Amino acid sequence: MTQDIEEIELYEHYRFVADAGQVAVRIDKWMAERMPHSSRNRIQTAADAGFIHANGKPVKSNYKVRPGDVITLMLDRPHHDTSIVAEDIPLDVVYEDDCLIIINKVAGMVVHPGCGNFTGTLVNAIAYHLRDLETYDPNDPEVGLVHRIDKDTSGLLIVAKTPEAKTELGAQFFNKTTHRSYNALVWGNIVEDKGRIEGNIARDPKDRLRMTVLPPGSEEGKPAVTHYRVLERYGYVTLVECILETGRTHQIRAHMKHIGHPLFSDERYGGMEILRGERTGSYRQFVQNCFKLCPRQALHAKTIGFVHPKTHEQMDFDSEWPEDFAALINKWRKYSGVN
Repeated sequence: MTQDIEEIELYEHYRFVADAGQVAVRIDKWMAERMPHSSRNRIQTAADAGFIHANGKPVKSNYKVRPGDVITLMLDRPHHDTSIVAEDIPLDVVYEDDCLIIINKVAGMVVHPGCGNFTGTLVNAIAYHLRDLETYDPNDPEVGLVHRIDKDTSGLLIVAKTPEAKTELGAQFFNKTTHRSYNALVWGNIVEDKGRIEGNIARDPKDRLRMTVLPPGSEEGKPAVTHYRVLERYGYVTLVECILETGRTHQIRAHMKHIGHPLFSDERYGGMEILRGERTGSYRQFVQNCFKLCPRQALHAKTIGFVHPKTHEQMDFDSEWPEDFAALINKWRKYSGVN
């Protein structure tokens, strides 16, 4: 005899709150956009089983999400313990004061625990770095990372030590008054010296771990704008600076692919294939050696600028290219004859 869902003890696994401007949309579609590791079919199955709740009550997959709705995924097993544990992991601290830390993250380090990466993350390392600071609780969402970058992207990140600092810095990101620039090596020769890419960023329905670009003003996805400027041309690839007007998941990676210039060595977005160049065996070997030299998307968060939350002074930071990125650029410079 099947046990009634109301008699089963349920545990909250995920909680989302719909924005004040949320338009009515099916809950299965809405949740799929926020849970990249779960398909829409799996979410529908969970709803049919009574595991998807809106404002504390189970709903079916055709329920329309409305402004302010509290949506939860409730399962019949406890959630994995995601408490942040301090781990002695080296950090490249660029700057630190009583309000914040600027960290130069290495490529390959996951920023936040989740989805199979519950240890060894940047957040675990920060918890250890601040272990003697009594006012810093790594499990308190009111402190900590102000923004994020992908696992295989290197570069600068801001960490807030106090709730006041995180609130103030978060407002600057929301109001787009921060300044961030990335360096990227992309496939193809970008003819224009500079350009602007605009298009909504949304989950790719064919690959939940990848983002896709939709027309500006689309009802799906979130608005995103990337500005780029050519720094150096190597014939078959181009070194560019990207400046974010918005900060969406995989924004630069998705936008550059959208205009036909995927990031070099970016496997998820098709950049780990020989997309431009000669058909000779020596060229193919050269590119394969480049892939081995930098086996991740060639993207580095180089600069960041903001107003200090306490002193109100303008703060600007620049970071050197990591070893793999620098070696990749030097290899292409020599190949193309660029000094």
